This record gives sequence, structure tokens and C-alpha cells, in this order.
Amino acid sequence: MQPGTMLQYFHWYLPNDGNLWKQIKDEAGHLKEMGFTSIWFPPACKGSVGGFSQGYDIYDLYDLGEFDQKGSVRTKYGTREEYLEAIDAVHAAGMNVIVDIVLNHKAGGDEIEKVKVVKVDPGNRNKVISAPFEIEAYTKFTFPGRQKKYSSFIWDYMCFTGVDYANDLSENGIFRILNGYGDSWEKVIGDEKGNYDYLIYNDIDFRNEAVREELIAWAKWYWYQRNFDGVRLDAVKHITPTFYPEWLKQLREDAGKEIFAVGEYWAPGQLNLLLKYIEVTQGTMSLFDSSLHQNFHNASTLGNKYDMRRILDDTLLKAMPEKAVTVVDNHDTQPLQALEAPVEAWFKAIAYSIILLRAEGYPCVFYPDLYGAHYKDHGKDGKEYEIWLAKVNELEKLLWARNNCAYGMQRDYFDHQNCIGWTREGGENHSGCAVVLTNGDNGNKNMEVGKRYSGKKFIDSLGKNPAEVEINNDGWGNFFAPAGSVSVWIEK
Repeated sequence: MQPGTMLQYFHWYLPNDGNLWKQIKDEAGHLKEMGFTSIWFPPACKGSVGGFSQGYDIYDLYDLGEFDQKGSVRTKYGTREEYLEAIDAVHAAGMNVIVDIVLNHKAGGDEIEKVKVVKVDPGNRNKVISAPFEIEAYTKFTFPGRQKKYSSFIWDYMCFTGVDYANDLSENGIFRILNGYGDSWEKVIGDEKGNYDYLIYNDIDFRNEAVREELIAWAKWYWYQRNFDGVRLDAVKHITPTFYPEWLKQLREDAGKEIFAVGEYWAPGQLNLLLKYIEVTQGTMSLFDSSLHQNFHNASTLGNKYDMRRILDDTLLKAMPEKAVTVVDNHDTQPLQALEAPVEAWFKAIAYSIILLRAEGYPCVFYPDLYGAHYKDHGKDGKEYEIWLAKVNELEKLLWARNNCAYGMQRDYFDHQNCIGWTREGGENHSGCAVVLTNGDNGNKNMEVGKRYSGKKFIDSLGKNPAEVEINNDGWGNFFAPAGSVSVWIEK
């Protein structure tokens, strides 16, 4: 059985025009035709800057573009009604809806509270660099625009482990709140920055039972809005790993079905942390394969110096494929973003062939790779840059090949530093394919596709090779790929 194919239907720099939900509604049928089975929506809840927020600066979980808060009724992507209509359209087209959930922090507090804190070293959050003192911080969330509709829960400093701004001092920093729930940060996997519980804004304290109960109640409310099929969980490396197994168990029981979950634990080159997180969270969620993405990034920047035989080494895709959601890029890795590590344009078709045409993993396509993107922003050096992201011309053909030819037994030929390949033999109702890719000169690979194809001819479905390949009596053929590219050979 062919695993699904996800589309991340947004990127960081979409226009603030409130049209995304309408766009998804209009495009749903076409996306299904292209072969997608799931659409990953951006965060739908109101952020701290209202209609200008990408949704990761979460303000009110219950405001899906319904209330006049933070300067707008709609979110960046549209109104609550438009959001629900988009979900209906995706479901009507026969696809699943993946919603983006941000529970690590809250931003844009409504009222100032006096809070007792200690200041910590940003490079080592376990190192306290001040005596306890009092600051004023926006830690109270009353949501006056919503007026307690859906929930009367009030967030205050007891709900948070730390903040990054002292309002009375006009001072930025990392201030750990002394709220009585512990004398340290919450325990997380890994020791990055000493303890990476704190990420940004007002960091939620999951040791507070009332907080956990409210977030579980909200999840039930959210699911009943339109019965989504899966969740993308933001910033899970910064959240105590004991929370999500509890939260997901309750959500799945309330929904009466196995809600799919994928967590963002971004740890490039640190497969051990991904595996540890899956273990500690009892296999309750998949993870994005940040290790594979790092391999793609490195390969694209090194060119023919990269050993393609190693492209799957130390990846979740190889170690635990059933828990791997694979990406070529996303909204955090795109140019000028926080985890900037883009895959160079020349390598993207190669990378997509790996995640789309192999048997393992759950691939996720990135919006700019399907549609292109253009934006301006400032880099870490303070200078403004104009970015053009071209769509991957081969992508739609690769999606077609995934849905029509990427089936059956897989044979690997990872036996050359620059040129590798594999074949899929096909199944009862699908033919197979042969994939050859090279990061160097023109390449070729003698590979077995199976005796069922003896005497048959194969053509390059990407149109990069005009020649045909005839399969011999033993089921083998010699397949080609042009320099720095990929070819996908299918039965003529």
C-alpha cells in the first residue's frame, strides 16, 4: 500500500491578505488530482499581531478569526468561517486535514503582573546570573475581545516558566519565573543551552495541572469544530515529553479515531535525540526527519564532493522509517528564517525523488517548491535581501510517478559516490519504475526491475533522456541520468 503524501500549504512570507483559506478551498480538487492525500494548514489561532501574524506567536487558542482582538477579526489567513469552509473542501476532495498546533508559549499578554524571577544566561539556561527580584511582565491573558466565550480560563504568571522581557526595566533577557512549581526549568530531551525548555515569549508551564486540563479541553473543542485528521505539533523539543502522550491519548479518545501526529523536534545531525524523543513519548507521534533534511542541505552545497552513498545515513528514514515525515524544506529552513538551511535549487528534484519514490517514510512537499515564492526580509547581518524561490519543475511529474509507479519491491544500488539508483518492481495494479540520480557527471546504472518487464521498453518520465531502455530477459536494464539531475524511468 502506498503511504500518503502531505503538502505544507504555506510558507513564512505569504501575503497578509487573508486569502489563504479561500485559496485552499478553491484548490482542493486540483491538489487531490496531483496526488496529495493530506494538507497541512498553518496555525489558525489568533497571534499577537492579529492579521499580520504567521500564527506561531500564539495569543488566543479559541480565536480562529472570529473576534476583534490584536487589531483584527481575521487572522493572516482569513476568518473562522473561511477556515472551516477550507477544511470542508479538503475533506470533500477526499484528503485529510493536518492542523498546526502551538502549545509551547503564548504572546501578547493583556495585563501586566508583578512577577518574581531570576535572570539566566541565554547560552546556559541552568546558570542563574542574578538574585531573585521582581519585574513587571505581560503574563496575564484575559482575552477581552472574546469575553469568555468557549472558555473562561485566565492565564497568569503561574501558568508560565519564564518570559523574555521586563516591561518596567525595558530590558530583554531570559527571566525564569519563581512560581512554586519547581526550582528549575521543566525537564526536556537533550542539553542544548543547558536546558532548552525556554524558547520564546511566555513559556507555558506544563507542571501546572490547571494548564494541562485547559489544553486538553481546548483540543476537544478544536476537534469538534471540524473533525481534523492529524496534528503538526510545534516546538516539541521545548516541551516536557510527558505532556503530549497524555494530551494525544485524550484527543484520540474524544475523537474516537487515531488522530495522526507529527512533532517538530528539529535537531539536524542528532538522530539520537529524535530516537530518544520517540522512545520517551512512547511512540505516540512521528517526527520530521531533520537529519535527512540536513543531509539534503549538505549535499546541495557540496556538489559532487558529497558522497551520495551516504545520503540516508544517520536519518530517521533509515533508522525508524515508520516514524519519519520527510521534507526537502519548510517555513523554518527557507532563506532568511530562524533555522535557515535551504536545499539549493539544483538538488531539489533529486531530494524529492528520494522522499517521493522510495518505499519508506511519509513525504511532505513545501508550498514554494510547488508554486514558487518571492519576498524580501532582513538577514542576520541586518541587510535586506530579495529572495526568489523557483518552483521545482519536475515536482508534478514526480508526484505522478509516486502515485502510479512507486510500488512493490525496492532494490537499491547505492554503489557509487556520485551516481546512485533504485528500482520499484510494481504491484498487482501498478507498474514499477527505475530511478537514477547523480550529483556529478552524466551517470548510468545497470539495475534489475524484474523479469515481468523482459523485452519491454522504458522511457524517462521526466523527459530528460530521449533514448529508450530495453529490459533484457533477466529483467535488467541500463538506465541513465543527466549531470546533476535525476531521471525516472517507467514502462513505455
